[in-house]
Amino acid sequence: MRRAVRAAFVAALLVVLTAACAGVEEGGTDGYISGDGTITTLDPADREKAPELSGVDLEGEEISTADFAGQTIVVNLWGSWCPPCRKEMPMLKEVSDQYADKNVQFLGLLTQDTPAAAKAFNEKIGISYPSIVDDAGENQLAFADSLPSQAIPTTWILDEKGRVAARILDPELDASTLADLIEYVRKSTQ
Repeated sequence: MRRAVRAAFVAALLVVLTAACAGVEEGGTDGYISGDGTITTLDPADREKAPELSGVDLEGEEISTADFAGQTIVVNLWGSWCPPCRKEMPMLKEVSDQYADKNVQFLGLLTQDTPAAAKAFNEKIGISYPSIVDDAGENQLAFADSLPSQAIPTTWILDEKGRVAARILDPELDASTLADLIEYVRKSTQ
């Protein structure tokens, strides 16, 4: 009997490890699944109302997308532990600086990370836009009815009317492509 229980445990453990390893092989390393390069844009008539994202920022202050109503909002799901997130941060800083006075707000959505690690990383890169700490993943899951996250990093662009207009699953995203997408969203919303 004891041998049968041990064999069952080993079999179950192998199933779990195989599933975990398969996920890593397919999409990335270090416990994340990276994007496949997909960029999805929606025509204004097809856009769903964006979820209201809220929580505390890296300083422990309450923050919400409602604070930025009437602006185009670029939401980036990230973690300082995530290699593709770390790679794209200088580009996000560049584009956020470019749009700082153009009614466009960047907002991070921190996942599976500590505020202290995220703050240190942001200071190193020079990121000044806020991030919502989303340890439970509630804000990330709020996009399930529109354009759900399928990778880390994921970037969404919300139009000025508060609708989800685009989702980016491209770990190789460059500044000109992101700027073009922001312009598309801004012009198509008016």
